[in-house]
Amino acid sequence: MSFPMQNSSEVAEFTLVGLTDDPGLQIPLFIIFFLVYLSTLLGNLGMTGLILLDSRLHTPMYFFLSNLSLVDFGYSSAVTPKVMAGLLSEDNMMSFNACATQFFFFVAFITVENFLLASMAYDRYAAVCKPLHYTTTMTTSKCVSLTAASYVCGFLNSAIHTGNIFRLSFCRSSVVDHFFCDAPPLLALSCSDSDVSEMVIFLVVGFNDLFSILVIVVSYLFIFITILRMQSSEGRQKAFSTCASHLTTVSIFYGSGIFMYLQPSSSHSMDTDKMASVFYTMVIPMLNPLVYSLRNKEVKSAFKKAVWKAKSSVGFIF
Repeated sequence: MSFPMQNSSEVAEFTLVGLTDDPGLQIPLFIIFFLVYLSTLLGNLGMTGLILLDSRLHTPMYFFLSNLSLVDFGYSSAVTPKVMAGLLSEDNMMSFNACATQFFFFVAFITVENFLLASMAYDRYAAVCKPLHYTTTMTTSKCVSLTAASYVCGFLNSAIHTGNIFRLSFCRSSVVDHFFCDAPPLLALSCSDSDVSEMVIFLVVGFNDLFSILVIVVSYLFIFITILRMQSSEGRQKAFSTCASHLTTVSIFYGSGIFMYLQPSSSHSMDTDKMASVFYTMVIPMLNPLVYSLRNKEVKSAFKKAVWKAKSSVGFIF
């Protein structure tokens, strides 16, 4: 992907400060990030594979979950490999186009996840509040439409932000005080008026988050009302269990996102932002498969079945 530089931009490449310049920490951090990324790779692609291979998981909830896993893998891959390479080689240079490309795909995938989580909340609402009409409400065509809309909105949103930021002049400095190309440190480098760009980010991110959070809150409001009306304690427990994984993922995702982006630039501390960024770029994509598998009997059963088949195919007895 190529982004033409405007004449006002005098920066041909950026230098990422990274997480640390302490040589004693670089190898330990590389090992930690490698293990985290490996877990992200195996967890998310493994979850997608299980859902594709096991017919019992061919339901709307797992259709959304498979896409959530792909998106988690996508935005982690947009950032983590470059961070690990920088820790090993100390080559933290990124061309203007490479920086813009990294930013584009990271924002695209993170926005897709935002709308997927809202779609999953609607799916849980349909499952708990209208169980008799669930199959007619969450049809294959509706699931595909909701997912496709999430991707379209995500990539359109990313195109807006990428154009909005990379049209600025970066003649003040080429040193990005971060470990990847993100909006706050890039805006800090601009020597042109960035007030409009900051307002665009605040409004667009605020609208996206507000819309998704509204869908999630309204969905769970109806879910909780329905649960409170249930006379069976077993039914309540089953309903809560159905929603617990999604609620955990939502809390982690929106908590870190709101902390990062819905505050004015004057309130940003780059060190604090870096720690928060490590959490949502590397840790969250690793945690989501664990959150959905540890509390989910169907996923555990599908995993055991896959392991049994794998052992049987090489002549072992499970």
